[in-house]
Amino acid sequence: MLAYQDLMLTMRILTFGQRLNVNQRVNMSFSVIVLSVSIALMHRVSMVTSIPPPATATSVRTASTSNFKDKDLHIAGIFPMKGSAGWIGGPSCLPAAEMALSDVNARKDLLPGYKLKVRWNDSECEPGLGASVMYDLLYNPPQKLMLLCGCSVVCTTVGEAAKMWNLVVLSFGSSSPALSNRERFPTFFRTHPSATVHNPTRIKLFQRFGWSKISILQQAEEVFISTVEDLEIRCKEAGIEILTRQSFLTKPADAVRNLIRQDARIIVGLFYVGAARQVMCEAYKNNLYGKQYVWFLIGWYEDNWYRVPDDDITCTPEEMRTVVEGHMTTEALMLNQDTRPTISGMTSQMFTEKLDQELAKKNYTTKPEGYQEAPLAYDAIWAAALALNKTMFRLKEMGQNLGNFTYTNTFIAKEIYSAMNSTQFLGVSGNVAFSEKGDRIALTQIEQMINGTYRKLGYYDTHMDNLTWYGVERWIGGKLPRDRTIKVTTLRMVSLSLFISMSIICCMGIAVACALIVFNVKMQHRKCIELSHPACNNIMLFGTVLCFVSAILLGIDGRFVHPDNYSNICQTRSWLLAIGFTLSYGSMFSKIWRVHGLTTKTKSESKCKKATVDNWRMYVMLGTMLAIDFTVLTVWQVTDPLERSIETFPTEKPVNLDEDIEVEPQLEHCLSDNNNIWLGVMYGYKGLLLIFGIFLAYETRSVTVKQINDSRYVGMSIYNVVVLCMITAPVTMVISSQQDASFAFVALAIIFCCLLSIGLIFLPKVSDLIRHPTERVEARHLTDTCPSKEEEERHRKLVAENEDLKQLIAEQEDKIRLLHQKLHEKGELQGNKTASNGGGGTLEKPPPPLPSTNVSSVSFANQGSAVTKSHPHQGQMAANSTTSVVTDGGGELTSPVHKENTIVVDLNSDSAIGIGTSIARSSRTSPSDFELSESYL
Repeated sequence: MLAYQDLMLTMRILTFGQRLNVNQRVNMSFSVIVLSVSIALMHRVSMVTSIPPPATATSVRTASTSNFKDKDLHIAGIFPMKGSAGWIGGPSCLPAAEMALSDVNARKDLLPGYKLKVRWNDSECEPGLGASVMYDLLYNPPQKLMLLCGCSVVCTTVGEAAKMWNLVVLSFGSSSPALSNRERFPTFFRTHPSATVHNPTRIKLFQRFGWSKISILQQAEEVFISTVEDLEIRCKEAGIEILTRQSFLTKPADAVRNLIRQDARIIVGLFYVGAARQVMCEAYKNNLYGKQYVWFLIGWYEDNWYRVPDDDITCTPEEMRTVVEGHMTTEALMLNQDTRPTISGMTSQMFTEKLDQELAKKNYTTKPEGYQEAPLAYDAIWAAALALNKTMFRLKEMGQNLGNFTYTNTFIAKEIYSAMNSTQFLGVSGNVAFSEKGDRIALTQIEQMINGTYRKLGYYDTHMDNLTWYGVERWIGGKLPRDRTIKVTTLRMVSLSLFISMSIICCMGIAVACALIVFNVKMQHRKCIELSHPACNNIMLFGTVLCFVSAILLGIDGRFVHPDNYSNICQTRSWLLAIGFTLSYGSMFSKIWRVHGLTTKTKSESKCKKATVDNWRMYVMLGTMLAIDFTVLTVWQVTDPLERSIETFPTEKPVNLDEDIEVEPQLEHCLSDNNNIWLGVMYGYKGLLLIFGIFLAYETRSVTVKQINDSRYVGMSIYNVVVLCMITAPVTMVISSQQDASFAFVALAIIFCCLLSIGLIFLPKVSDLIRHPTERVEARHLTDTCPSKEEEERHRKLVAENEDLKQLIAEQEDKIRLLHQKLHEKGELQGNKTASNGGGGTLEKPPPPLPSTNVSSVSFANQGSAVTKSHPHQGQMAANSTTSVVTDGGGELTSPVHKENTIVVDLNSDSAIGIGTSIARSSRTSPSDFELSESYL
């Protein structure tokens, strides 16, 4: 009696520990310790006495039939009838077990001389309460031959303890994979397949639909933990990735939100039906349903599980129906699909009809929980009866019977175990057989909820690896969901229209540069071309051609070039741009450098000899620049070549939101391992040239050198190149991730640099040669420079003024002729008059006439200043004869002077004109006027 009291105390401790484990959901270590203590005490009790103490009248309920036999064989039954958590399948399974008892006891050939009974109690699917119920059943008479239980958490406790009483445990409602462990549960059998039987089916479905990424959401119960561990192993073997594994204790809200963060699409849910309603309600609130998602749930829920009122959820029935639409279930086949009669003589359809009648008698208006497992409870009674029947005949051969069984009789226990292990029959749940681990061998049924009802999609035979598929699945949106958000990598490319427009401009620039090279070669004999150093100009034009080509290559990307060849484009770009810049800018730099050198020569040197330009000096300077470029580029390419590098941008939503994809933009770059170092070397070297070039251009801004006639335009070109380069280089590094802006900015900078330089240097030359197309080769002593627009304008004014003065001279010459004629007539009149008065006296010789054709010089009075110009006329003047005519502003003769052949005329003019080779300065002339006049008059 004392031992029994100790045992009951231990059971109360165990009950408290198990309930603590359920309520707090902590690890099982406390329960295992308590269970070990209780098993030791139970073993001591069994050694002290084999007679159980008396039981109270109300502690055990009995399931019996009206068919009486000679002796009763009792089975202890533990049914989950009530409760708030776990699987409460007793309301459906107990009536099925009672039906089986009635059918078994009605068979004359089964257990002759015995009547099978079940003494049961309610465990509420609580492991602690289940252990207490088990002890009450075992230690209250009569003697039990076997244990029958349901609910995985209760069966775990019962199955591990039953070996101490040499009892076989048969479960009708436990799927925990942990129960397959023969070391922990050596006498455990079950008609309910293990939860792991679903995993091969799930793997098969994943492979059929091409899903290689899944997510798992589980309730923190041992049955589901063991199932997930088995699923993880199988997924790893099949090459399926598990994105995330989320678990929850009581509230699944956080776990569901974590699924969204992990982009879960194919979700395997493992939880009891009460938790399933909470999970799906949270899925509805977080929009984790629809055409982009597929939920895999457990198939042993009732068909209307989502419509059952539940105070723990806030979703309406319509919302629950919406969220569960399209989900799939996998479950072990629990109802025979054949129409053949089973071992009881009933078909599965007849069994279902009879069960519905029994439930109606118990006032069930809807199918209670556990309805799908009811065939398993029915077949469990038949499996127990068949095993006991086989044991009975074996014991009869040995002179024993089932009535000799006690909790310490290991011989009969082994016989019962052996008989159960070999039991096989056709039941209402299908072919019933047990594996070496005591698991039910069964097919797996696959269903999908379509329009609020479950529709069978097929069956899977795990052992034969045979999938029977009906092909009636239906997907929301009409398309198979993907297992992930597909990240479509798209290459960001330069806009085709932008590339074409820039390429056209560059091609036009190349054509212009080539035309100017031809122009330079053909017109090199012209003085203004010759003095601009056409060889340097041709080098500059060739450099601009290379720069234009490099600008086109900047727009070449993955649209035109395979990724394997992109590195070649990178190398070509760098070489063409560097060499093109050196040729074009270097030729201008060498010119301005020579101009600066010429302007800084000493005065004595400039007086002694005429300054000359040594072309070889410019070529040496340009060659030095090219040598530096070749050296740097060669070392760069050999040691650290430019390669294709991909820049990845954050994912973007597609234009068509119906597509379950995300766009991951990528951009190609030309980079090397030490790219910044090489760019620093190139930028530093080129930057020094730019700074020095702008310094020289500023120093020679007002200098005009006859030996290099376009130095002023070269300086302006250098200004433009420096400004554009200084802006382009840093801006390009900032906007390098914007392909269109970067390409447009760099290409336009190259185009403007090249076109401005070409225009400034060649447009004046071309314009001048167009205005003077018939001009022949000029004499080297006539000019050293091509006139500017200002100089041409001054020359035009002087020519017009000379024409006016020539006309005035012609008018004055006419007046002088008239004056000569009058003088001549007047002299003749005086001579005639003297002759008539003297009468033979000596006549005075009249003055000789002044020939109009021998005017040697004309002087015009000009407000106090005069312009004197000697001019030989057609006639030959006498050696000692000079004539001087001085007129006033009105053209009247004031006094002839015979000192020298000079005519002075006051024309009231501000200007003067010289005829011949010497010109006297007027009040409005300048040295440049005379210099230009000397060239063009």
